[in-house]
Amino acid sequence: MKILITGVHGFVGSNLVKALADGHTIYGLDIVAPEKAGIARTYSWEDLEQRQLPEVDAIIHLAGKAHDTKHQADADVYFKVNTGLTQRVYDYFTASSAQKFIFFSSVKAAADHVAGEYVDETVTPSPVGPYGESKIAAERYIQAHEVKHTYILRPCMIHGPGNKGNLNLLYAVASKGLPWPLGSFENHRTFMSIDNLCYVISLLLTRNIEGGVYHVNDDEAVSTNRLIELICEGVGKKPHIWHINTEVMEMCALLGDILHLPLNRERLHKLTENYISANAKIKQALGIAHMPISAEEGLRRTIQSFQRT
Repeated sequence: MKILITGVHGFVGSNLVKALADGHTIYGLDIVAPEKAGIARTYSWEDLEQRQLPEVDAIIHLAGKAHDTKHQADADVYFKVNTGLTQRVYDYFTASSAQKFIFFSSVKAAADHVAGEYVDETVTPSPVGPYGESKIAAERYIQAHEVKHTYILRPCMIHGPGNKGNLNLLYAVASKGLPWPLGSFENHRTFMSIDNLCYVISLLLTRNIEGGVYHVNDDEAVSTNRLIELICEGVGKKPHIWHINTEVMEMCALLGDILHLPLNRERLHKLTENYISANAKIKQALGIAHMPISAEEGLRRTIQSFQRT
């Protein structure tokens, strides 16, 4: 196949190129255009406007404004990039000969917090903040103009080689043997390993799968305490998980709000909340019983990649 990937030089794009380049022709669309193995050519956004891109069979739209946990980005930037840019790319797709379109939304477009046991595609979207709101606006535009084979993916936190997200920060703490003081919060989260993600994309490209909205993540949820243990196992250190009373930690977080300390109530909530996404729909569509790699194995591979950098 001939495939166009927007944001091709980012973390996910670079890994997709490695996974798909053997047997497919990959073109990129990005703000930078370095020569990279596996990419025939990277085009600019001006090329998109002038319709000077090659004819392809599929478009994977990755380019977007990532979630800024420090709240330093203006809201209009999210809507300009995550919504407006998606509209431009999808409009190009509808007028092109490409037959498949894969849009990377986010589970945060569905819900900022999980009210029940898990979140899935049946939930009424209720995003909080400009990141999730701009993603759901992009989803709704696509759905209002949907043609051909269109897939809207809502991944949980994606991790793997080259990832520079929150998992790196947790690794930086645990790998030094520093104590984890939030052991009394037995929360669980779902993740998405880059290997499982590349597997899903490969099947969506090569099989006749029904279009629609799909949550994509590993099969099993992992507790933060277990994640600390996996990191320590990977670096050969003994985990130090402190089970301090939750009320004491909440008081410390309240003090952090007042004194502007690193641990405040918002950060405590993000570190200790449950966020489980269900992936039954995508597995049924793909005709698989489980993802090829377990959640813990995927995390071990990412941890090993951190050790090599």
